[in-house]
This record gives sequence, structure tokens and C-alpha cells, in this order.
Amino acid sequence: MARRRIDLDEGARTLAEWRAGRAQPAQVRTAVRYALEELGERVPGTSVEVRVPPAGVVQVIEGPRHTRGTPPNVVETDQQTWLQLVTGQLTWADAVAAGAVTASGQRADLDAVLPLFVR
Repeated sequence: MARRRIDLDEGARTLAEWRAGRAQPAQVRTAVRYALEELGERVPGTSVEVRVPPAGVVQVIEGPRHTRGTPPNVVETDQQTWLQLVTGQLTWADAVAAGAVTASGQRADLDAVLPLFVR
């Protein structure tokens, strides 16, 4: 399991700033990284790669380990969509249907593990 790089209090603060609509670009990236780290803590594994460029990437969900080339199970989205997903402002199904998330592979469905942070 990877060590956290974002302090929990700092992550919570930046997420609160984003929710309030006051987050600067650096704070948005920090909030995204914080949420990616939290996902990694809650569903550790190496079978699905979750990408939120340019902020970060995390491998999650137990299953077959991927080591070379393009992973068979990939989720990719933008920073705003990711934060909406992890806070419950957007459902997984709606994000996928709208094309805001691309998910490829059998295991690339995060509906069961999102949202991460609800008030």
C-alpha cells in the first residue's frame, strides 16, 4: 500500500474549498490527489488503474496484477468530474452515460465504491 502524500487535514480543507467553489487550480489538484489516495486506501489492489490527468493516478481493486503496457482495466476522467463523483454530486452511471468517464475492462466499474465523501 502506498504511503499517503496528502495530509488528511489538508485534503479535507481543499475538498471543502472545492465544494464551496473557492478552490484555486493547485487546491483542485490537491483535492483530486487526496481523493485518489483515499480510494487506494479503501479498495487497495492493482487490477484497475484510475487516471485523473493531470493530477494523478492510482491502482485499486484486488485482482490480477498488471505490470506492463496498457492496463486492461482503466478508468479515466477529468478533475471536476472526479470530485463530483467522490462527493456524491454525480452518479457513476450518469457520468459514464454522459461520456464524462471512460471505463474499459471487466473490473473498471467504480459504482460500488463511490462516493467516498458525503456530508
